[in-house]
Amino acid sequence: EVQLQASGGGLVQAGGSLRLSCATSGFTFDDYAIGWFRQAPGKGREGVSCISTGDGSTTYTDSVKGRFTISSDNAKNTVYLQMDNLKPADTAAYYCAAEPLGATTSARLCTSHIWWQYWGQGTLVTVSS
Repeated sequence: EVQLQASGGGLVQAGGSLRLSCATSGFTFDDYAIGWFRQAPGKGREGVSCISTGDGSTTYTDSVKGRFTISSDNAKNTVYLQMDNLKPADTAAYYCAAEPLGATTSARLCTSHIWWQYWGQGTLVTVSS
């Protein structure tokens, strides 16, 4: 059974940092893409950053480039999202997701939540001004 457990959210002031973790189990980690998505109240689910755990290739949405860093610890089957210089606009529920790579790329998968089969529960990030 595929399981994803997201954690690390919280309340932080603008300019602060948080690190989200996505602990996974039940699948061959190196064969999957792992993505972080977020959903603010009243808005759709947006791809934030994704990683191909096999080759380490990463992708980021423009609004977080230079501030967020995605990484994976393949020995622990865990993906992290380091979020620095947080802004109030980053306030949202953050979800991690997993999808077999097959013939596609994590960059393509990151363009929409509809491509992802497996989801963890959300972890809430609130950035105060």
